[in-house]
Amino acid sequence: MVRWIPDIRVPDQFVSVCLPDEIMLANPTEVARNFAIQNPKFEFYGVDWEAEMKILRTFAVVLAVLSASALPLEAQWLHYPTAGVPRTSSGSADLSAPAPRTADGHPDFSGTWDIEHNRPCPPGGCPDAEIGQEFMNIGWSLKDGLPYQPWAADLVKKRMARNGGDDPVSHCLPSGIVKMHTSPQFRKIIQAPGIVIMLSEQDVNYRQIFTDGRPLPTDTMLPSYHGYSTAKWDGDTLVVETSGFKDELWLDRNGSPMTDAARVTERFRRVNFGKLEIEVTVNDPKAYTAPWTIKLNHFIVLDTELIDYICLENEKDIPALLK
Repeated sequence: MVRWIPDIRVPDQFVSVCLPDEIMLANPTEVARNFAIQNPKFEFYGVDWEAEMKILRTFAVVLAVLSASALPLEAQWLHYPTAGVPRTSSGSADLSAPAPRTADGHPDFSGTWDIEHNRPCPPGGCPDAEIGQEFMNIGWSLKDGLPYQPWAADLVKKRMARNGGDDPVSHCLPSGIVKMHTSPQFRKIIQAPGIVIMLSEQDVNYRQIFTDGRPLPTDTMLPSYHGYSTAKWDGDTLVVETSGFKDELWLDRNGSPMTDAARVTERFRRVNFGKLEIEVTVNDPKAYTAPWTIKLNHFIVLDTELIDYICLENEKDIPALLK
């Protein structure tokens, strides 16, 4: 919120009414004029109205300048050209070009990635973000569904009846690595010697996958939402093993559970410049009668950057969730 501009006194009451969150006003002068009409006897700091209106008019001009200058800055950040993009003869991005490689010859997964949008919005539009099928049901692609243990199947029914009201993400808690793959927010991969880092727009989230040869911890004293991940190369596929999870994680919006006994294996393969395949195997004998595997597709997003999505910011939904 704008509270002060050098050499201009800005009445805090005016700012609160007219600028609740931002300065990107279509017509700041009109805002000032409307406020004056609606509040003819409003006094600012004991100064007479005509003097204060001069301040407001000056303030409106400054806002107009700031608004005009802020748009190009935002555009530059959100639409900054991605470097190293292969091009077709027509100049468009060649998404089917071979995957880039790092100096050691391995495929480079670096980039900003989006989910596969395989769940069309209803005729009236999506009520929130455009999600994929696996966000709702991680076993959507499995012919016979997920092999739940009886208690887990009953739990999913109860969670679905509450429409996700108990989902940790609904309460602004971390999603875990499987839901991180299906979240509609963008994620960025940064690949460096010895480590692969995943950043997510959702709650400024991060994940570390170590490729330096270290073993997984055998006795995890600090279980984690994301667990502990190490990886090795199998040809052009990065095979990631993760364990050490917190208990009672959710794998999807339906509430498919994952327990602290789980071990997750992911196989990352960059098919070409524009497509990343992620094969996920969950082995959790507490919650499932057998290990199961799904395959997810992610697609490169060019000429943009991650933007913070902070769940708790202006959060007003939690009190209204089903009790």
